[in-house]
Amino acid sequence: MAMPAIYQMPVTDMASAIQLSLAPVFLLNGIGVLLAMLTSRLARIVDRARTLEHRLREASAHEAAELVGILAIIRTRARLMNQSITLGTVSALLVAMVVALLFTSAMISFSLSTLVGLLFILSMLALVAALISFLVEVRVATASLRIGPHKAIQPQGD
Repeated sequence: MAMPAIYQMPVTDMASAIQLSLAPVFLLNGIGVLLAMLTSRLARIVDRARTLEHRLREASAHEAAELVGILAIIRTRARLMNQSITLGTVSALLVAMVVALLFTSAMISFSLSTLVGLLFILSMLALVAALISFLVEVRVATASLRIGPHKAIQPQGD
């Protein structure tokens, strides 16, 4: 009785598949670190929004108008971070599919190299889009910074 093709695969072919999958696995690790940083940044944005929303309930009309403007910026930043996290996750999922297909290709007698290449390209495009979204969020945050006194300093009388 002949064994299925999957069991007749030489160990060297499996070793080759493992070697080919190392780079994408390291890429997955890097994307994971990026996602952790993005998630942490989103959590800080959400905490800041909650604090400002609490202050908004007790604010004067002038302060409320200012807080509404700041909250609009924070809403934009949160949307950009969410977009970046989503794109980063899509990139990680595509890289994981690349790894799975590399092993599948080694175990069957059918070439999946075109599909592997396409998925890797899509993964890189998703990662680039995630980084661009992050860059835009950083630019929005930096543009909204107000360093120093927020109100005009009144001269003191002698």
